[in-house]
Amino acid sequence: MQRILVIGSPGAGKSTLASRLARRLDLPLIHLDREYFGPGWTTPPRAEWRERVKTLAARPVWVMDGNYASTFAIRVPRATAIVWLDVPRWRCASSVLWRVVRNYGRSRADLGDAGPERFDWSFMRWIWSYPRTMRPKTARMLERLRPDQRVYVLRSRSEIPALEAALATVKEAA
Repeated sequence: MQRILVIGSPGAGKSTLASRLARRLDLPLIHLDREYFGPGWTTPPRAEWRERVKTLAARPVWVMDGNYASTFAIRVPRATAIVWLDVPRWRCASSVLWRVVRNYGRSRADLGDAGPERFDWSFMRWIWSYPRTMRPKTARMLERLRPDQRVYVLRSRSEIPALEAALATVKEAA
């Protein structure tokens, strides 16, 4: 496993899982949210963002978390493994609410200098609409992967320990 891409709805647990995998497999970690959001929750122009993602994806090894479907065409071909956290929206929404309560007013490490944690209704609506809007697109993208790319679809967080063990086994065999 050289390059592992962790994708899924906001609140699915991408950043937490990516951090765990990076530590366990001794790979560099890239949180796309940290790269995307600037101070005061500013965002880069589309062309600048795509160039930044190209540079990040070109690195020889990484664990990268973040959905950002507009950059799938850049990141997915470079990934040797893709982990899709396809967990229920109620789980994602409740995780985000808990994260907001736990971190409200404080900056999170996976967001860098973006700003303090806050509640955002539009973000909650995006989470709730994810299964209808993004899930079908993600499923189609995964159907077009190369035979040498591994896909792991997790529908529950209880499946994470088995995934970590499988990826560690693959790394040891390499």
